Amino acid sequence: MPKARIAIPASAPRKKAQRGAGRRERRRTEIRERLFRAALRLFAERGYLETTVEDITEAADVGKGTFFNYFPTKEHVLATFGAERIATIESALDEAKKGPVLPALRRMAVDLAGMWAESPELLRAIYAAHASCPPVRAELHKRLIHGRRLIAEIFTLAQERGEVRRDFAPAELARLTQLILFGVTLAWAMNPDSSLRATEGQVWGLFASTLFADEKSKASKLPRSSKL
Repeated sequence: MPKARIAIPASAPRKKAQRGAGRRERRRTEIRERLFRAALRLFAERGYLETTVEDITEAADVGKGTFFNYFPTKEHVLATFGAERIATIESALDEAKKGPVLPALRRMAVDLAGMWAESPELLRAIYAAHASCPPVRAELHKRLIHGRRLIAEIFTLAQERGEVRRDFAPAELARLTQLILFGVTLAWAMNPDSSLRATEGQVWGLFASTLFADEKSKASKLPRSSKL
């Protein structure tokens, strides 16, 4: 029996064409989305290293040269995937600037995997690519540092408002948050025995309960910031 094709959802930020966009621009957006989804599906089915650009363009039903009009290299497909994760953190930061921080952080934790939370095969393939391919690992490191700085900004706001404990530097809280969420996602991808979103929500609930500020922690002196 042939192996069932892995379903890859449409990427929400690119799924809807901008209003007023010309036909040519809409066409470019459509082709880019097809290439992106085809690449991720093949990564999930075959593995990142085993997937070629020719495989991607064939699956997307476009010419081989078309790929390079949208992605300079295969690594840039994963960079786009990572950019979507950064966008989720940026959204949480915007939300935190307008209201309570902890609800914004919880939504970030639950939504960080995005539309891909139902595809353990894809997440496993991406983790394997990070582990085995130095260029991909270098790109991941850059995005982890960027994401950590954004999360640290969120925790800085929370500490200034007295919403979270002050005995840890914001950068350290951001680092621990990344480690927890990264670990939860990896563990789920290895054994997806429940909903990833639900699991992340439960784990975040446990972690968040240790973040609440009390009178003693509010008055404590902030430690020296750790390096990002």
